[in-house]
Amino acid sequence: MSTAGLDEDPRIADPDDQHPPRATVGSAHIEEEVFGKAYDPRTVRRIWAFVHPYRLRIYLSVFAVLVFTATQLAIPLIIGYAIDTGMAAGGDATDLAWAVLAFAAMVSLNFIASWVQEKQVGNVAENVLFDMRRAMFKRLQEVSLSFMDKTEVGRLMSRLQGDVNSMQEFLETSVVSIGDLVLLFGIVTVLLSLDWGLGLLTLATMPALFVVRIFWLPPAKRAFWAAHETNSATNGAMAEGINGVRTIQNLDRQKVNFHLYDDKAWGNLKTQLTGSRYAQVMVPIVDTLTGISMATVIVVGGSLVLNGGLQVGVVVAFLFYIQRFFDPIRSLTMQYSIMQRAMTSGRRITEVLDVPVTIADRPGAIALTRDMDGSVDFDDVVFGYNPKYPVLKNVSFHVNPGETVALIGPTGSGKTSAMALVHRFYDVQSGAVRVGGHDVRDVAQESLGQQVAMVLQEPFLFTGTVAENIRYNKAGATLEDVIAAATAVGAHEFITRLPDGYDTVLEQRGSNLSLGQRQLLSFARALVADAKILVLDEATANIDSYTERQIQKALETLLDGRTGLVIAHRLATIRGADRIIVLQNGELIEQGNHDQLMERKGLYARLYTMNYASFDDIPDDLINAVAAEKSGT
Repeated sequence: MSTAGLDEDPRIADPDDQHPPRATVGSAHIEEEVFGKAYDPRTVRRIWAFVHPYRLRIYLSVFAVLVFTATQLAIPLIIGYAIDTGMAAGGDATDLAWAVLAFAAMVSLNFIASWVQEKQVGNVAENVLFDMRRAMFKRLQEVSLSFMDKTEVGRLMSRLQGDVNSMQEFLETSVVSIGDLVLLFGIVTVLLSLDWGLGLLTLATMPALFVVRIFWLPPAKRAFWAAHETNSATNGAMAEGINGVRTIQNLDRQKVNFHLYDDKAWGNLKTQLTGSRYAQVMVPIVDTLTGISMATVIVVGGSLVLNGGLQVGVVVAFLFYIQRFFDPIRSLTMQYSIMQRAMTSGRRITEVLDVPVTIADRPGAIALTRDMDGSVDFDDVVFGYNPKYPVLKNVSFHVNPGETVALIGPTGSGKTSAMALVHRFYDVQSGAVRVGGHDVRDVAQESLGQQVAMVLQEPFLFTGTVAENIRYNKAGATLEDVIAAATAVGAHEFITRLPDGYDTVLEQRGSNLSLGQRQLLSFARALVADAKILVLDEATANIDSYTERQIQKALETLLDGRTGLVIAHRLATIRGADRIIVLQNGELIEQGNHDQLMERKGLYARLYTMNYASFDDIPDDLINAVAAEKSGT
């Protein structure tokens, strides 16, 4: 495929268009800065906090770089000296021997300094990378769910991986850039000291290079940004196609999806080729300027040698320095872009590290123990994910120790939100939630997690064996404890049929198990945790009737001696609850056991009748009433 054909393709926007240096991620068009300030003092201070423990290694690296640079400057001088004193006609063999020894010493010192610098910088960069990822992951484990609710996983992964890698690249090259600066000024100084006239003439090409850089950098930056943007979009489309391949094949969208991906890949090819052209254009320019400078040295320097105004060794040294002169310029230009990306990445990393932890233990927080009574109280609770729009409105109820209480209500009535408050995933706007007689805001979160176990509608299983997943909340549980819990909830039979029994390694999120089996494992996990309070949030919503009957039997064991809070849309599963609390639009409208609520003929009776009575037997006024209830009128 010819480049001309690509240039004519109308599907790809011109990367030279004036755009701010931002990139979109996938199909969500999440804007992320690609280039930032070349130097941001606040970001540098935060990065230095991670580098500080390894500062002695950094100082050693800087010293090694300076020694390396000094040898680079010394070697051409030694070669020139050897030519002029030891190799010229009538030269002294002793001087030549000393020059050879000095050359060997410089080469050896050059190797040692380079090895020390590479080893120390690489070691520091890897350690800083490790510390940054640990700090970010630790912070993300502590932040409140309100932050996680509104932050996309892809953006967090980008910061944990891409941004940290950008910082690693910066750390690995920043020390070298010190050597490049010293080498650049050192070459200029040596050239002028050897022969200031020839030195100035040789450096005459420098202004041309800077002018080229000035005009080259803005469009090159836009081209590199466009390549970054289209690459992100292409990767996002690929990930979406792979993750959704089951749905794609089910809907027979293979061709459509291929063309959508092909369009993004074509755009990526176009922008990558443009970026490559900008990256490659500087190479021949620098080579040309280097050639011009060398030709100047040969012509002018040669004339001076013939006239006796300059020694041959000086001309040879000039040629060596000219060959090296443009290398640090090229390296420093690349370092400038790396530093820009690093400053942006560093700022995004610090944003994660500075995410406020709104749910934290108060000083002197109480540690709950297994001896607590297991009661739960909601005292005039008002809560909303957005405080302007409360999900729960002045809700009050009491759950006695060992009592099983079910929460029901239409979708959006606040059932799951209420259970999240028991575990203190969020804080109430007003009122109080008490566990064991203590306000959850006064309780140590770790102990609260030990005494409140939750089984969710979508059980999350982690990479590892079946046994490791069951003892996930209690790492000290023995295999006998794991087997006893699995047996109690009816999971032991299917576990023993797995290839390696309890040592079977689960695939991603337990995909090699059925949904019902995964739920039974989560029940076993809750039983092993031996918490005083058990929360079941739609735990039987997505399982078949046979497994549901197994779980109903398991619940008798699971809830024995524990306080149970159960949310279920299948009202038949909570008929046996000691008490049923009915929520609607965030308000508690009725409570009682099944028989009491049926006698009242309120919302619970209507919902239950709609679910389990013959539709033909339901009076029209009851159907209208239920419809009105669900619509909130």
